[in-house]
Amino acid sequence: MKSCAQCQQQNQDDARFCYQCGTDLAAPAESPAVTSFAGASQTDNELWRAFIGPNADRYLEQFTKFGTDQSPKFALTWNWPAFLFISFLWFLYRKMYLYAAVYAIGPMISTYLTGDMSSGIVWSVVAGATANYVYYWHCREQIGAIKQQTWNDRAKQDATIKEAGGVQPYVIWVGVVFYVLFSITMFKMIQEGALDPENLPKKPAKPAATTT
Repeated sequence: MKSCAQCQQQNQDDARFCYQCGTDLAAPAESPAVTSFAGASQTDNELWRAFIGPNADRYLEQFTKFGTDQSPKFALTWNWPAFLFISFLWFLYRKMYLYAAVYAIGPMISTYLTGDMSSGIVWSVVAGATANYVYYWHCREQIGAIKQQTWNDRAKQDATIKEAGGVQPYVIWVGVVFYVLFSITMFKMIQEGALDPENLPKKPAKPAATTT
């Protein structure tokens, strides 16, 4: 096996380029002072664990179901936090801002267009079934970008990983506030009878056919 001097990835003996970062394996290695941290570098596993942060073991176990790094494929897994925790808040918690926006706006648009309050459940199910795969690709792309850079200072790389990865703990409290407000709203609606089937708007009856 050949070890890539740029990212330390192991490659086949006959490989000309690193399949992870594309570095020419035939080119002379750069000075260790530039490409490593005082002669040592973090392994891929350490980078992934540092980037994921809380529950790294559980997510790494799920990620193995998507195949190899060379050709990952979607596999059905389940993410309970993304399903039970308001979906857009889970994506926000994991710093996937685009998906957070999609799952914040999508259910509202669906409910507005269909008039069906249960459409939000469909979005939650989709989030639960795809969140692990989406998060895998998020981690893969962010870690790949970090590895492409040349680091002379281990502390700077750690700070970059912490800024790009990990979680945002404040989102948990945002979720608690959402659930409290939702519970209060539902309690008031029950008290006022707004959820009573007899008080729900009914379709007008069709006029009876007249005979001549």
